[in-house]
Amino acid sequence: MAGKLLDTNAVIALQKQDKDFLALLDSDEEIFIPAIVIGELYYGAYNSGRPQENERIVDELVADQTILNCDSFTGKYYGKVRHRLKVKGTPIPENDMWIAALAIQFNLALLTNDDHFSNVELLTMQSWSKP
Repeated sequence: MAGKLLDTNAVIALQKQDKDFLALLDSDEEIFIPAIVIGELYYGAYNSGRPQENERIVDELVADQTILNCDSFTGKYYGKVRHRLKVKGTPIPENDMWIAALAIQFNLALLTNDDHFSNVELLTMQSWSKP
């Protein structure tokens, strides 16, 4: 599979049409969004001051995207990622371990501004300018 996997902050940058983020996208590559990221986006919407409006924005944002779900193979990659991070003493947030596992499983570059992903072995990541 060729393409890029978007972390939560990448989806937000896509929604805002951030020019530095958009420069990382190649028109020939497909972009994918992990189901975990969709959950984080809805959580943010429901936790906001305008939950109905923000829920609608998330609905529209993900409607035409290719969503990657976790399966038993993802679970195996997750277990390896979590184990290696524990051994190294460099834990990262739980959801991010699942996102990293999906990126590794499907051999996708992860677009993110979260530096802690650099602790994950075998993960290719790309960042754009920080806000």
